[in-house]
Amino acid sequence: MPSTPAARTPRAALAELLAGNRRFVSGQPVHGHDVTAAAAVASGDQQPYAVVLGCIDSRVPLEAIFDQTFGSICVIRTGAHVLDRAVCGSIEYVVGQLGVRLVMVLGHERCGAVGSAVDALRTGRRPGGALAYVVDRIVPAVAEVGVDDPAAHPLAVRRHVRRTVAALRADDLLAAPVAAGEVAVVGALYDLATGEVTLLPEGETRNRPPG
Repeated sequence: MPSTPAARTPRAALAELLAGNRRFVSGQPVHGHDVTAAAAVASGDQQPYAVVLGCIDSRVPLEAIFDQTFGSICVIRTGAHVLDRAVCGSIEYVVGQLGVRLVMVLGHERCGAVGSAVDALRTGRRPGGALAYVVDRIVPAVAEVGVDDPAAHPLAVRRHVRRTVAALRADDLLAAPVAAGEVAVVGALYDLATGEVTLLPEGETRNRPPG
């Protein structure tokens, strides 16, 4: 079990997440999500050390790929980790009220939502319904890499992660603890074939937030 948030640093939280991913990739997870583990943390206050914002893709179950048990991490999933006020408010809550030190934005290859945004720009046909809201928030990343590039989809996946990281670092209630080094917001990519999580180089996440 991870130590309490008060005893953690962003670096320690990130190391623990990545260590869990290495256990998962090597086929040696230690957490089986048994009901007894749920019961063990049911009576006390939750003390997560990280929040992971990922995609709704069924191939990317976040607790499993980081080999985390009940009470360890908070998980938020939207199509292509798109931000809205509810998502930002949830992250503000776990950072401000639960003492979480690490926010990870996790993208993945062959993301369907990013693919929809690429198609929308290439064809000029915007989807209807609430899906349009999701696509509209990915389109700027696609536009930045250019739809004429044959690698537009994978490049847009990375760019969209970078933009999401930048937006969270500039969030009204997160900017100060991030600037002080008390909280880290990092971007990463998940490989569907190998199960491996790879951090985006820090230089890739220092772009301007979406405007």
